[in-house]
Amino acid sequence: MATKKDKQVQAAVAEAPADSAERAAIFANMKEVARTVVRTFGRNCEIALHDFRDLECSLIHLEGTVTGRKLGAPITNLVIKAWRKEGDAVRDIVNYPSTSRGGHRLKSSTSFLRDGAGRVIGAFCINFDLSEFEAMQSAIEDLTRLDSQEDKGVGETFAAYINETNDAVMEAAIRKAGKHPSGMSREEKLEFIRILDEEGAFLIKGMVGYVAQAMNVSIYTVYNYMRQIKNGQR
Repeated sequence: MATKKDKQVQAAVAEAPADSAERAAIFANMKEVARTVVRTFGRNCEIALHDFRDLECSLIHLEGTVTGRKLGAPITNLVIKAWRKEGDAVRDIVNYPSTSRGGHRLKSSTSFLRDGAGRVIGAFCINFDLSEFEAMQSAIEDLTRLDSQEDKGVGETFAAYINETNDAVMEAAIRKAGKHPSGMSREEKLEFIRILDEEGAFLIKGMVGYVAQAMNVSIYTVYNYMRQIKNGQR
């Protein structure tokens, strides 16, 4: 069962700006910016433009090929978690380390896009492949500097399919819990559901069934755990 905060976030996803032409203009403008940035920084740079109306296939424009994704790929787990936590007040995530599907070390930044009413409607993401510059690190130290992440346990997964995002969210929660859900007690399962909620897991369509299967319980049981957490029960 979605919490009040979940409903607010999901409403923001489903709700278009009062002027649909405004949304179209914002994304059209950002596509032009994406082209300019990639033409400026070359083949090691990628710009991914996400529309939050559908998180399962949010990637609507891609300049560059650094992460190996295609249009229609889902939003990343890191972006979901940040937006789930802060909603429309979410801050841009700048200059953080990530890794491409091919294992290359990347320097990434995510800027959240807002309409005229201040609602978050998407994200403009920059991914820069550092692999060719690592041998020249001392000469280009400023370019390759990486700021530390506030949450040291978070890694970003550039998923091509929604199941990969599901897996990444689940793995992050298992690391925090310190145990696989199939071997957890009832109290540990409740705590595991709370961790998944903080990771933004239940904003993803079908995640309840995915979690139920991993925990070896029914979907009803997962919803019951979610209800208990919402009500502050143990």
